Amino acid sequence: MPDSFVQNRVPAAATTQCVEVIEVSKIYHGGTQNAVEAVSSVNFSVPHGQFVAILGPSGCGKSTLLMMVGGLEAVTTGRIEVDGSPMAGPRTSIGIMFQDSTLLPWKSALDNVLFPIKVLKRPVQEYHDNAHALLDRVGLYGFAQKKPHELSGGMRQRVSICRALVYEPNVLLMDEPFSALDAITRDEMNGLLLDLWQQYTKTALFVTHSIREAVMLADRVLVMTQRPATIVEDLTIPFARPREMSIGESREFNEICGHLRERIEHSHFEGRR
Repeated sequence: MPDSFVQNRVPAAATTQCVEVIEVSKIYHGGTQNAVEAVSSVNFSVPHGQFVAILGPSGCGKSTLLMMVGGLEAVTTGRIEVDGSPMAGPRTSIGIMFQDSTLLPWKSALDNVLFPIKVLKRPVQEYHDNAHALLDRVGLYGFAQKKPHELSGGMRQRVSICRALVYEPNVLLMDEPFSALDAITRDEMNGLLLDLWQQYTKTALFVTHSIREAVMLADRVLVMTQRPATIVEDLTIPFARPREMSIGESREFNEICGHLRERIEHSHFEGRR
């Protein structure tokens, strides 16, 4: 593959570390004597404002790693620091998107977006304008009062994006947020997320099974092995921002995807050694 995307170049704007994962392992005991090591000795860091995608075989521990960064899972060994302080539980500076939109079915789109504000006991009225602006920005003008059952899957995930951004977190964690969508809607959501991230420039960690999605969205791609998962490649994506979806048709884009596909195939065996 070309040398141009082998080098691990960091964007000039990203000069300090926002997320640091240091020798992190996760072991599930499950009440039995047969412990399962899901994640093993993982190390990486993410500078402020960088978008990092995490790829790996199904069930390898990508989501577990993401939840540890978000403070929703405890590490077994090692440590995770966000903005220089150890993670000991969920933080208001971190927003999380899940595979399912997890909207409250009895609340309107607007009320779902504002729900974290109520949980955080912040003055809801102060966030109304921001919530409306976000809904408009993601193409949901006129849908603020609709309930989740009145929205398509893609529209529900748009609400979920707004909910994750409304209280202006510094870090955005996304766990396969578009995997349940059809191919066309997924492409639309990738384009939307690309535009939103380029506007808000959050530090982002994005778990996905889609190689093309990872290369399209990310500044770097981490490849994990089969369980127990560790990182076997940290690849910088060379495409400048702002990006257009049309880069997916380029030769270099497809060469990168081919390299990552081979790396993931080999990772099935590396994790078992």
